[in-house]
Amino acid sequence: MTESPAARIRVLIVDDHAMVRRGLATFLKVFDDLELAGEAAGGQEAILLCDRLRPDVVLMDMVMPEMDGATATRLIRGKSTSIQVVALTSFKEEAIVQNALKAGAIGYLLKDVSADELAQAIRAAAAGRTTLSPDVAEVMVHAAGQPPKPGLDLTERERAVLVLMVEGLNNTQIAANLSVSPSTIKSHVSNILAKLGVSSRTEAVTLALRNNLVS
Repeated sequence: MTESPAARIRVLIVDDHAMVRRGLATFLKVFDDLELAGEAAGGQEAILLCDRLRPDVVLMDMVMPEMDGATATRLIRGKSTSIQVVALTSFKEEAIVQNALKAGAIGYLLKDVSADELAQAIRAAAAGRTTLSPDVAEVMVHAAGQPPKPGLDLTERERAVLVLMVEGLNNTQIAANLSVSPSTIKSHVSNILAKLGVSSRTEAVTLALRNNLVS
């Protein structure tokens, strides 16, 4: 009696650059135990494909328009903890790394990783093991010795409100800009002040500018 072949690890590729997706799809063909489950050009599409295709591992770009990789990761993991997410990006800034890991990514790799290292990280993720690029591990070690940077726990909507606060808009103007009620904005502003540890809008704006919390 012959043994049945081991199930392949099904991988969903998420990146807003078509050439990157094409390269990763080609890479997967080199390894017999890896299989392309699908491709997504953004976070929202990735969430929909995860619901439909149920991949084992998602290779997630972190910086994308409309929905960033950390937000997509958090929503995917919120729906299914059986789907593992590996951040695969060109960015190793501390805030981006921490946001990805807090969102539930099991690995964080830079795009200059070798094919064999990426394959090993995918296998490790499927088995529930963490993989970090050496540069990223160094960033995390450095971060452990530093006081936490303010604003890391702001939600995507709170960051959007903070950007408009920095631009000088009041609650009514921000509400109109984001198509929500002023009372909703008032609640967001209160949360922002609490999370930043400040007592006024002026302090929040000053802290945001000083720590580059808004672009």
